[in-house]
Amino acid sequence: MATWNSRGLRGSTLEEFINHTNERYTDMGLALIQKIPTPITPVQIDQSNRHITLAYFDKVSTVDYIGAVQGIPICFDAKECRADTFPLQNVHAHQMDFMEKFERQGGISFLLIYYTAREELYYMRYKQIRKFWDRAQAGGRKSFRFDELEPGWFMKLKNGYFVPYLDYIQKDLDCRD
Repeated sequence: MATWNSRGLRGSTLEEFINHTNERYTDMGLALIQKIPTPITPVQIDQSNRHITLAYFDKVSTVDYIGAVQGIPICFDAKECRADTFPLQNVHAHQMDFMEKFERQGGISFLLIYYTAREELYYMRYKQIRKFWDRAQAGGRKSFRFDELEPGWFMKLKNGYFVPYLDYIQKDLDCRD
């Protein structure tokens, strides 16, 4: 069974930016996106500051966020990466399965990847992560390199914290067959 400890805060900066962005999108009437909590069972609690230091995941989660943008269902996961190589082990089979089923139902699935050392934010369409995933499943690389990414899908944070992913959802829609 998987456990959570202090490494569980990885990705919290990006998630804070996304949570703030989602609040703004909701306030503006553009989207309704919710963070999906990962259910855990605490095992150890540091009584001095009342923080959970060890816990078990109750069940596998799907993705970090789910909701609707102007009537279009979307789901996505937020990932942070320190290096120029993104290990596919950071994306789980149950997440890929969920995103595939979501896409089949007419939704849009994607990853938001923040390359922390470069301070670069990338919108990865489901179609692209599927290509890398399938390559790994066929015995190829178990990761993808920064230089394999499509240049037109990098986004800049607005005002240093606002993640303009709605622009990229529209671009994603425009690219679909």
